[in-house]
Amino acid sequence: MPASASLNADLPAAPNGQALAEAGEGEKLYLVRGTPAYRRASLAFFMSGFSTFALLYCVQPLMPIFARDFGVSPAASSLSLSLSTGFLALAIFCAAAVSERFGRRSLMFVSLLGASICTIACAAMPNWNLLLIIRALEGLLLGGVPAVAMAYLSEEVDPKGLGAAMGLYIAGNAFGGMAGRVVTGVLAEYFSWRLALVGMGALGIVAAIGFLVLLPPSRNFVPRKSSLRYHVDAWLGHLNHPALALLFAIGFLLMGAFVTIYNYIGFRLVDAPYSLDQTELGLIFTVYLFGIVASWAAGLLGDRFGHFAVMLTGIVLAFTGVVITLATPLPLIILGIVLLTSGFFIAHSVASALVGRMAKGTKGHASSLYLLGYYLGSSVAGSVGGHFWSADGWWAVSAFTGTMLALALAAALLSRSITQRS
Repeated sequence: MPASASLNADLPAAPNGQALAEAGEGEKLYLVRGTPAYRRASLAFFMSGFSTFALLYCVQPLMPIFARDFGVSPAASSLSLSLSTGFLALAIFCAAAVSERFGRRSLMFVSLLGASICTIACAAMPNWNLLLIIRALEGLLLGGVPAVAMAYLSEEVDPKGLGAAMGLYIAGNAFGGMAGRVVTGVLAEYFSWRLALVGMGALGIVAAIGFLVLLPPSRNFVPRKSSLRYHVDAWLGHLNHPALALLFAIGFLLMGAFVTIYNYIGFRLVDAPYSLDQTELGLIFTVYLFGIVASWAAGLLGDRFGHFAVMLTGIVLAFTGVVITLATPLPLIILGIVLLTSGFFIAHSVASALVGRMAKGTKGHASSLYLLGYYLGSSVAGSVGGHFWSADGWWAVSAFTGTMLALALAAALLSRSITQRS
């Protein structure tokens, strides 16, 4: 009997079509593309990505309303998003450590459910400061999803199908980002922003329950106790990997540029000469549909043609989109947003997969570092961009975001060079 067959005989049968796939360090029970378990897991993570981004970014089209109703500046109104993403970035570290002890699936479910309840609670807040406190708490809760999701996929999915699974998860991010913006924009126009937030929170609860029902339990993860020193050493180990560290920086730069454009394009388009209402502004965010397709396609193309080549293409596409938004005609502005959105999700999807592939052990810690940079980019650049908007309008915002994307391109080229030499 072959050695591999004897190893397989000692392992329990895989449920729901789950199949064995060879891992570098031995045999593991992986979710293999084409099996029912792989499809269920992919759908579950699509739902978690949808819920995370819908809950996180549903306030973005409401920023001009917040500025008007609460009497705050555009930069201050962006705190409704920046505080959430900032606290989420910090919570990712805690979430990675907690998931090592208690497991991935249950932590993600509790996080999604808690964040959904917070979104509903925001609708009842009587003043700006209380709303910001709840949004900060929501960010803390959502920290239990992104890093843990990437770790689960890296541990449980056959490496040959990881790019496609990660791409579908990022596509869920894109769909959630679109739904959060469009639905809240329309509901705020015809009813109120408070009812819009209640609707998004209820949708998040449904997605959380669906996630729990669909996701197969972990097969390759064993909960373990660990010390603070263990986690610090794991994070430092990944930071000392030059190519990985550059990917973390790319996450910061990509997300910073992307969120800055989306934060302040609303302020530009509700003013003359465009004077869009909330429904029209919300409908512009349907360009996220391009991000859904781009994320899914990027995963497949990265697996086939090389991840760095696809990531570089995405960054260039996003930069081109920012340049085009400088045009005055509304159709060209929308085209620029389409290109920015597509390029961002292509690059982010591939960068996420690269982190999972390049990390040696403690993949949850590597994912947490990437997502720390990613969400800090949203928080820091998203708020700083408001000062560029106030200083010199859209030209200043475009220069700020274009510079970040140029730096992301340079970092991607350097990371590829280091990887090819090693």
